[in-house]
Amino acid sequence: MESNLPVISVENGIPRHPDFRLEEPLNLSIYPGEQVAIVGLNASGKTRLIEILTGRYPLLGTNEVHYHFEGSTHRYASDDIRVLTFRDSYGDSDTTYYLQQRWNQHDIDESTPMVDGRYIISLSSGELRKYQLQRALASSPRLLILDSPFIGLDPEARQQLRDTLAQLIKEQGLQVILLLTRDSDIPDFINRVIRRPTPDPSRQGGASSGLSSNICAQPLTSFTGREGSNICAQPLPSLTGSEGSNGLTECQAVLSDREITPIPRTGKGGNGSSILRFSHITIRYGERTILNDLSWNVCRGEHWALEGANGSGKSTLLSLVCADNPQAYACDIELFGRQRGTGESIWDIKRHIGYVSPEMHRAYMRDLPAIDIVASGLHDSVGLYVRPRPEQRETCLAWMRRFHIDHLADRTFLRMSSGEQRLCLLARAFVKSPDLLILDEPFHGLDDPNRLLATQIIEDYCRQPDVTLIIVSHYAEELPRCITHHLRLPSPPK
Repeated sequence: MESNLPVISVENGIPRHPDFRLEEPLNLSIYPGEQVAIVGLNASGKTRLIEILTGRYPLLGTNEVHYHFEGSTHRYASDDIRVLTFRDSYGDSDTTYYLQQRWNQHDIDESTPMVDGRYIISLSSGELRKYQLQRALASSPRLLILDSPFIGLDPEARQQLRDTLAQLIKEQGLQVILLLTRDSDIPDFINRVIRRPTPDPSRQGGASSGLSSNICAQPLTSFTGREGSNICAQPLPSLTGSEGSNGLTECQAVLSDREITPIPRTGKGGNGSSILRFSHITIRYGERTILNDLSWNVCRGEHWALEGANGSGKSTLLSLVCADNPQAYACDIELFGRQRGTGESIWDIKRHIGYVSPEMHRAYMRDLPAIDIVASGLHDSVGLYVRPRPEQRETCLAWMRRFHIDHLADRTFLRMSSGEQRLCLLARAFVKSPDLLILDEPFHGLDDPNRLLATQIIEDYCRQPDVTLIIVSHYAEELPRCITHHLRLPSPPK
């Protein structure tokens, strides 16, 4: 018989820290047997709500968060709760990104963690996310809280996760709280939906101070179907007129005197000439072959979708293009008309590339103002080491306006929601008007309005002659309409 006491409850909760005060006191109870989805747009306060419920932001006075796990033998409630956030899914330290991108087996010692006989730093981002989920489940929590659990997973892995959670709920009485941005990701086992209010971008406090405790909980059965839900009730951003092509023109006009050396031309030059060429590439980590005898030619102006299951080698392939993989020097690779290893530096290559990836997002822990994060893309740095000139700052602001985040220009990176951070990193990828865009899962964590906005910006940008695109997405419906070519990597051996 289930207890009638709530598993988690808070009444009239007010965070102590003034930066995280709510518009009104928080009142919420979650009862045994409730499988909860907290759904809302980017910056609506989903993550902040969980941080309050799990004690990261203590409350004033005696109005604490109360926990009751019937029959628990643990001394502390924290032993019954596991929280897996976006950043948790990619490792425990900033070195994870560096090691994964510049992995060299001679740098690995006996202390390096292994998974199924493989070094953890050799896992793809999707594989690493699955590993972190497995770790969380292995601790047998009573309550599992997952922030954006399905991002980075291929369709098979997403279904496996749904099935695993459903089985644990049925057989072990696990309770889950999922933080989601789209209704389409709500699993069938969810029986309570908590909707976050639409964020007000005019509020300078953002997701922190703008978090409202006016929580609307409704049973899933009251929905009129996924398409009928009100998660996207607000109007989508206008992408025509001044917000569309003219917005891109503004960014380009500011960039007209950019100091980037033109790409050397090969063949006949112009659209159709080779921008990268891989000839019979093989990449191995120890005994494991990631890429086997791969040949690939990308011509200027082509728009490629790079596809494949988690672990198929997509990130490894992109690391070769971005000059982040030391094994590139042992391979027959030509980038921008030059053979790799003929004297060019990685910065000679990177200055022509706009890049964003889940690993970059995970590694970006510099708490700089958003406009400085965007400006760092001008010099391909993780921090801002060269102060932008006034005209370069205007370039940054122009791209931030294009992504509807110019109101965040002075807010520091770690005080933004993960969705706002992703838009900031996307603006960073575009800021130098690159000849080659490499977008590895660019829509991670974006709600539907922001995903549509980003897609339209990509499509507008790729209408220019000679712009080349390589994009990775595990959601086929997310691929922009401008795609002209597909490369699918074979699935890794089981």
